[in-house]
Amino acid sequence: MFSEKYDYLNKVLKIQLDAFPDHEKFLDRRLKAVSSDDLETLNDLAGHVIKLTGAELSTYAADYAWLCREQLDEELFFRRNGRYRLSTFAEAYELVYSNKEYMTRYMNGLLMTQLWWSNHTGVMDYYRTEFLARNPEGYRHLEIGPGHGLFLYFAAADKRAGAVTGWDISEASIELTREALAKLGLEALPSLELQDFFDAPQAKFDSVVFSEVLEHMEKPLEALRVIQPLLSEEGRLFLNMPINSPAPDHLFNADSPDALKAFVESAGFRIESCAYLPATNQTLEMSLKKKMTVSCVFIARPA
Repeated sequence: MFSEKYDYLNKVLKIQLDAFPDHEKFLDRRLKAVSSDDLETLNDLAGHVIKLTGAELSTYAADYAWLCREQLDEELFFRRNGRYRLSTFAEAYELVYSNKEYMTRYMNGLLMTQLWWSNHTGVMDYYRTEFLARNPEGYRHLEIGPGHGLFLYFAAADKRAGAVTGWDISEASIELTREALAKLGLEALPSLELQDFFDAPQAKFDSVVFSEVLEHMEKPLEALRVIQPLLSEEGRLFLNMPINSPAPDHLFNADSPDALKAFVESAGFRIESCAYLPATNQTLEMSLKKKMTVSCVFIARPA
């Protein structure tokens, strides 16, 4: 536990440890490495998690424990076989996306990773400080696959933003995102549209977010080539994808950050800045050597 000023973080941490006591050593090591400034960020993020989860915070904490066990099974398969278990969207749909109960627990658990997995926390911080903060006044913003809604929320809450839009191929996902944004207290919700970006209209955006989506794609290069024309002349893409990161519905992988960077460039992008964030309690050097999870973040413009 931390001092009283980190009240949101203390509340979520206590409930998480009650639901997953075996995770205490992991979280103790993770949180001891956090600076005072980063604790402020974590506490703020925990406040948003509390708003999103409401009276179901204990359920989300239990689902995070469940997700960690699911991830361990995928990790063992990856280590033994050198590849992800699934390779097609049809497989992912049959085993994961069509199972409402499974997907609910999966998405609940992923929300909690924003706090407990340092690479996920780091990605969010990079998004807010290096991407959103550098967007021009009145920027037109699009997120493809907004999921739990936190990334889209910070854009919609930015007073400098103009039009803010979220696209998803699932009406159910859009409704969940809409509910999440309402819980977070937005005065005006962004436009949430049922839209397959492969059939996207000839719209132009100053900033496009494609976070933790590419690894779910059966045709990732085609996906990036479709996104490129959506950017305005000075538009920027925020692309976040973990490598060597087995999960129940991950299809596409890259062996290294450099390999993924070259892949993104081959789709017609020029990398403006990047960050490589290793998994919690790991170093980047060791993660690259042992092919462990690294979240790769690129801010890119059309080449």
